[in-house]
Amino acid sequence: MPAPRVSAKTKIFELEIVLAGVAPPVRRRVQVPGEIDLSVLHEVVQSVMGWTNSHLHEFEIAGRRYGIPDPDWPSQHVTDESRAKLFRLVKLGDRFGYVYDFGDNWAHELTVEKVLAAEAGVRYPRCVSGQGACPPEDVGGVWGYEEFAAVMADPAHPDHAERLEWAGGPFDPHRFEPAEADRALEWLAWRPLASSGASSTS
Repeated sequence: MPAPRVSAKTKIFELEIVLAGVAPPVRRRVQVPGEIDLSVLHEVVQSVMGWTNSHLHEFEIAGRRYGIPDPDWPSQHVTDESRAKLFRLVKLGDRFGYVYDFGDNWAHELTVEKVLAAEAGVRYPRCVSGQGACPPEDVGGVWGYEEFAAVMADPAHPDHAERLEWAGGPFDPHRFEPAEADRALEWLAWRPLASSGASSTS
């Protein structure tokens, strides 16, 4: 199946994604085509934040929940995210939520910071900035991560060696590599429009 194409009419939504309740701050700023559905935005969040897509997730926009409906639990009132286009749900300045892993309960706040015209030669989605390392999976949510980070930062802590082995090596909570985060989105690429079809930022 050919990759979707960004046209001169494609609006690009610049979103800030903030992981709530953690220190140091963990945030990413991404640009995505407004035509993507929420199932693709889920993949964007997973890829750019550094999660492994190993748990359930859910969006909440204007009081409505979006995710993967469970036919065995129709009373949950979860709207199918694959049928929900981003540009139809949010506009400039809107904020909405995304929760990953209902056990650890990683809450993210997404803000529509800009709505732009597509740039010629640019692959979308893309990561334009960020801060902080993604916590390890299954670390125990915000409180578990706080304890984990404290133990990892103290070589004299009695649990340091055990946590170091569990984490697979040293962990730097401040680490963020922009190029690495952007490369993580390449598999979702929408093909860029040609130079002759470029339109200016609005």
